[in-house]
Amino acid sequence: MKLSGARALRNPRSDAEIFRTRAIVGFLLIALGLGALIARFVFLQIQRGAEFAETSDKQRISVRSVAPARGLIYDRNGTLLADNIAAFRLEVVPEAVAGGRKGLDKMLAELGDVIAISDDDIERFQSARAKKKAFESVPLRLKLSEDEIARFSVDRWRFPGVEVVPYLTRAYPLRSLFTHVVGYVGRIDAKELEHLDASAYAGTTHIGKTGVERWYEDELHGTPGSETVEVGADGRVRRTLDHIPPTPGKNLYLSLDARLQRATEDVLGSRLGAAIAIDPRNGEVLAMVSEPGFDGNLFVNGISRADYAQLIDDPRKPLLNRAIAGAFLPGSTMKPFVAAAGLELGLRRPSDTVVSTGEFHIPGQKRGYRDDFPAGSVDLKLAIAWSVNTYFYSLALELGIDRFSNFLGRFGFGAKTGIDIAGEAVGVLPSAEWKRKTQNKAWYPGETVIAGIGQGYWVVTPIQLAHALSVIAAKGANRPPHVLHAMQEGIGLSPQPAPLPLPGPSVIAHPGNWKAIEEGMSLAVNGPPPSTVSGLGQGFPYAIAGKTGTAERYSRYDETWTSIATSAAERHQVLFECFAPAEEPRIAVIVALETGKSGASDAAPIARKILDAWLKYDDDAPSPRVAQQDAR
Repeated sequence: MKLSGARALRNPRSDAEIFRTRAIVGFLLIALGLGALIARFVFLQIQRGAEFAETSDKQRISVRSVAPARGLIYDRNGTLLADNIAAFRLEVVPEAVAGGRKGLDKMLAELGDVIAISDDDIERFQSARAKKKAFESVPLRLKLSEDEIARFSVDRWRFPGVEVVPYLTRAYPLRSLFTHVVGYVGRIDAKELEHLDASAYAGTTHIGKTGVERWYEDELHGTPGSETVEVGADGRVRRTLDHIPPTPGKNLYLSLDARLQRATEDVLGSRLGAAIAIDPRNGEVLAMVSEPGFDGNLFVNGISRADYAQLIDDPRKPLLNRAIAGAFLPGSTMKPFVAAAGLELGLRRPSDTVVSTGEFHIPGQKRGYRDDFPAGSVDLKLAIAWSVNTYFYSLALELGIDRFSNFLGRFGFGAKTGIDIAGEAVGVLPSAEWKRKTQNKAWYPGETVIAGIGQGYWVVTPIQLAHALSVIAAKGANRPPHVLHAMQEGIGLSPQPAPLPLPGPSVIAHPGNWKAIEEGMSLAVNGPPPSTVSGLGQGFPYAIAGKTGTAERYSRYDETWTSIATSAAERHQVLFECFAPAEEPRIAVIVALETGKSGASDAAPIARKILDAWLKYDDDAPSPRVAQQDAR
């Protein structure tokens, strides 16, 4: 039998040699690959092992800041004015969202189909994201509803890096009643971020914007804590490894009484203006209302553009705190202070008289200055009680504008009182220097004359007038107004009285001068006609001292009013100032209305009702028996 040709051609020795060569080459390749793998392993695990271990831990372990609970705000009796309530917000860790910027934009669009996300929300998110690192969470939507949380929970798997997080949000339970005083908090904006201490505000999203919330931001804010957490690849927290609790902010107790505040708001009603009650013995503000008000809760988590536009476009200007920033002509409420200048500077004695004929002339000038009440011969007491212009025309002219403005400045006019509420305005104290700086014009004697009755260039805020009135009521003692009554450092500790602001220099040096002014203001309320508010104190258990102010909003040259001032009810700014009990004042009240017929008919009745409420609610108010003795 013959072998085939293929088998006859094979050489076993040659095949073995080829196999041996291939085996050696394969082994060498395997050895070379294994060597390279070992070398790479040594490089990664030994030479750069510590570096990669740290990077791995950073991806797995995250240190997060924990925002402190903001301090609460109460009235003097413990009524809660600013609270912290539990809420939930939506946060995003940009690094955990796949696809970079495009992936983030896509995620936001898809998330908007599950939970309502406005353009304002996205704008705030992008602004905040630019200030943070990629692995830090950024708030997207605040104060989620239960329904929104439930909807997100169903689709949570679709959104890696997105988490529902609990937090405390500010709430104002009395809504508009204290908004102008307490103010409100809002989300930290880009401009504020540039000036804030990043470590002190780590984890914090809100800051005081107005009022007490802004003035006492440092005390209310607290100190942030931190927590070390283990984070999964999807950016969600797996477990907490360490926790350093934050230090909550201090609780504030204000000097205001919520009951008196409510009563003041009720009697002020829908009138545009402000009312302030202050204790002249220490400068504590007992009530402060500006009308109209607004709900500060709208601003806490970002007010919508529609709501903000409605507030801005409202002709009644609800955002304006008229109590500390309203611009008023003081009118005749300035007369007691001008009288004090004449007495203290030695130009007048209480018994000196001036003859009022219904018109006052500067010597050598033909132009006359109206005095609507030709009262005849009047002394200081009658001039205040009957509001006789001529007496104060002549006194202001004798003083001259320099002495006039220098002395009136001692009462705080033309400057901020320093009250601990953000947003106070300065006002205008008429002076030759002020006119030269603002208008580059000379001062004329006629401008001094009308300044003596609170007209002309005067601009005062109600808080300035309240402060000045408290100086009169306190017999010249200058105690700055303030709203902070006490401060509580921590839970379980008793509130500690807040230190009083440093007093200014005494204004009235001679007790007899104060007595003459007080008698004039008492006669204005308790005397028979033509006292300006005769009968206002009728049936009241103690004596009231007061003074009206009716400041013309429109000019006239005779008895004919211009067409824009035909309505008597809209013709003037009207004011009333008073304190009680007259001999030993415990409360001073200012009512300032932007429009009205007269201070006597519009503002004074409101002040009387505020005094009624004070007598009812204030434990320090005199009893009817003691008050009757004071009145006698």
